[in-house]
Amino acid sequence: MQEIGKTLIIFGVVLIGIGLLLTFAGKIPFLGKLPGDILIQKKDFTFYFPLATSILISIIISIIFWLWSRR
Repeated sequence: MQEIGKTLIIFGVVLIGIGLLLTFAGKIPFLGKLPGDILIQKKDFTFYFPLATSILISIIISIIFWLWSRR
């Protein structure tokens, strides 16, 4: 039962972190505008895929989890 409680606390902290990131992501100037992000604009159509931003966030999260597992 104690392990379930610890797991729920960790999930809660992660959700709070994601919420804060989503709240303040617009205020980070380079996020979503990196070279490698795909933006196609036509007359009545816009396609945006933040490829480089996704890779950067994935690397950062991987490093955080790797450091966490070493603890």
